[in-house]
Amino acid sequence: MSTQKTIATHNGSFHADDVFGVGVLMGVFPQHSLVRTRNQALIDAADFAVDVGGKWDATSGRFDHHQRGFTGARAAHVDAGVESPGVGYASAGLVWSVYGAAYVQAFASGLGWELEAPALAEIARSIDSALVQYLDIVDTGQGDVAPGIFGLSSLIAQLNSNWMEESGHNADSKAQLQEDRFRQAIAITRTFLDRAIVKKISQIRSMDIVRQSPRLLGGKVLHLQEGGMPWTRVVVDEMPEVLFVIYPDSDGDQYQLKTVPVEPGSFVARLDLPQSWAGLRDQELAAVTGVPDSVFCHSNLFIGGAKSLDGAIRLAELALT
Repeated sequence: MSTQKTIATHNGSFHADDVFGVGVLMGVFPQHSLVRTRNQALIDAADFAVDVGGKWDATSGRFDHHQRGFTGARAAHVDAGVESPGVGYASAGLVWSVYGAAYVQAFASGLGWELEAPALAEIARSIDSALVQYLDIVDTGQGDVAPGIFGLSSLIAQLNSNWMEESGHNADSKAQLQEDRFRQAIAITRTFLDRAIVKKISQIRSMDIVRQSPRLLGGKVLHLQEGGMPWTRVVVDEMPEVLFVIYPDSDGDQYQLKTVPVEPGSFVARLDLPQSWAGLRDQELAAVTGVPDSVFCHSNLFIGGAKSLDGAIRLAELALT
């Protein structure tokens, strides 16, 4: 992948799907040149053509979706017994479907992390489900997934130069301004993409650590040795008896006591902290609990804490009774 590659896309205004697709190929093929054009001869000569050229053929590096008769889409899925068609592809999804795992591998290797093939495939699938398909939905008009300029697609579109900025430019300087903005958009998009990948890698790597962590108080409390580790999915799916999780906070000066949601993303817990603790801090909380190093309890009863591990365990014990 160190061979020099030419990546072509259209010139003029850009959208999130061509920005994303080109950015992915740049990450997989760091030795590359970029051509923004609608000149068919230059497009045909390129190793890759993204969102331009009127052809979808991954084997020859063609990733366009505008041609008549294009029907590319993700596989159909079944939800609650009802089969629904898969989300149609734009150029972002076309590129990611082929090079997503390679992008993840290149990014992870650059940080010194080596991942097995199943992990690469799972991360690529997760990123498509959480991000890429929504870029495709917006670009192809299948739906408006975020109002106003709230979504990534709309924010990327804001980076295009407008008529006031282009006023006074000749054709060459206008093209350079547009390319500068295009590259800026790629850098921003890849930053978000890379952070999403890091988060997913951390989730995968934490799973075995969470599974092997000690259980306290009859198995109802999970004790994690490190703070900030993603644990929700494993606990929700595999540990129905766990009601609280204890872990050190990021500063290392207290231990958090966290409720377990009934499902990931839910604000409903398997068991709340006691109502009498709601919103109390320090001496007020200590007076109610009898735990002298109590620190706080959130008013919504989903998290509390103490300065010591013993204090956090005692709070958990009280909450269980």
